[in-house]
Amino acid sequence: MNTRTRIYLDHAATSWPKPEAVHVAMDQFARQCGAASGRGGYRSAAEADQIVTTTRGAIAALIGAESSEAVSFHSNGTAALNAAIHGVLNRGDHVVTSAAEHNSVLRPLHYLEQRDAIRLAVVPTDENGRVDAAEVAGAVEDDTRLVALMHASNVTGAVQPIRAVGQAIKDHPAIFLCDAAQTFGSLPIDVLDCHVDLLAAPGHKASGGPLGTGFLYAAPQIAQQLNPMFQGGTGSQSESLEMPQSMPSKMEAGNLNVAALAGWAAALSELKSADWEARQTHARNLSRRLHQGLASIPQVRIFGNSGDLPIASIAVEGLSPTDVAAILDAEYGIETRAGMHCAALIHAYLGSNLEGTLRISAGHTSSQADIDAVVTAIGEITAALDYS
Repeated sequence: MNTRTRIYLDHAATSWPKPEAVHVAMDQFARQCGAASGRGGYRSAAEADQIVTTTRGAIAALIGAESSEAVSFHSNGTAALNAAIHGVLNRGDHVVTSAAEHNSVLRPLHYLEQRDAIRLAVVPTDENGRVDAAEVAGAVEDDTRLVALMHASNVTGAVQPIRAVGQAIKDHPAIFLCDAAQTFGSLPIDVLDCHVDLLAAPGHKASGGPLGTGFLYAAPQIAQQLNPMFQGGTGSQSESLEMPQSMPSKMEAGNLNVAALAGWAAALSELKSADWEARQTHARNLSRRLHQGLASIPQVRIFGNSGDLPIASIAVEGLSPTDVAAILDAEYGIETRAGMHCAALIHAYLGSNLEGTLRISAGHTSSQADIDAVVTAIGEITAALDYS
């Protein structure tokens, strides 16, 4: 058995370790309940219903939603984003998005554009991966149906000006979709204050839930316009061949992953009672320490700046990102991510479009010692290379 110390620095992909309460809740549900939600009137089915209700309510409270019914569950953040994009767009619509987006947004939009179903405008980023709110608003046309913008870049950690964008287009009929994959559980977001109509996020990142979880928030006026991607059993109105028209049932055909939702509910309960100010201060301190440490290594190029999220994307002179990640893993037990990070367009603006970057991403469970360890390791790797 490998007993080496494991330093996990890929929190932008998924958080680890999960709170112990997550494992306990999932195990307890699987062993002691195991019933489907919305599919029976007996006691264990009611317990499953309560888990779903509790999780839905916790998410709604965290994002400032009008009601818990505005939140529908999906198998992950990608599924939630696809439900939003395909659910509101019609042939001939105009869409505005940014080059910072994850492929969970870019690929569905590209798919539709390639089939002449939509017209697409892509707003560029600056060299740090940040989008200008005025450029987003300026790309909106009279017939723009959807504006899709992530809350923060998964490549550089750059936080996007979603409130400014929402404020700029709030009187336009365009629907504002926000991808909060990197920020849900890390940074506060209020959908009403930011004028966000659709908000999607997975549960397995900063909020601490297990993989296979995600949600889509839909403002009441937008929920009426959403067309479900899937049709099937919902446990309600079973006498009708039509899908229910009310949220969240219209978006939740088939059984929910209640075991995963039980774990997510446990994580959200801990998140609710957490000191958010302390968590954000810790994240900023880690980001600053990481960026300053990496900047002290002459052979390292950093893409982006220190900020609210402890993420740094880098290139090491003389080595590919994949090689650096492999050495860090094999020789130091440090787990990072190399490549394009499922972000097809941003690298052209960062100047990392040939091989992508090595991404180091910490989380609220990461320590300063973890940051120091990866900086020291990269320093040792570069010291062993011949740059003469």
